[in-house]
Amino acid sequence: MGCLVVLLAFISPRLALFAIFLFSDLLSDAFDSWFVPFLGFFLLPWTTLAYAVMWAASTNEVTGFEWFIVALAFVFDLGSYANRGRMRRD
Repeated sequence: MGCLVVLLAFISPRLALFAIFLFSDLLSDAFDSWFVPFLGFFLLPWTTLAYAVMWAASTNEVTGFEWFIVALAFVFDLGSYANRGRMRRD
């Protein structure tokens, strides 16, 4: 399942989040409610995906270097929004 999620994430992080939602309990385990992953699906898909994967990768918490991975995913999300704005102007 992990390799499939990675391949789906390269196509679209939202597609990978949807596959994780359908085929595993990773999102419900990583987040306390359904609202945060729902917002993350629409607003910050890379960050939501990275947090869920990093949460499951260790002892069911995000610590240390894992926060760097989540922050890097946040930068990817912000970069995708900035790139959309630049594409609209051109």
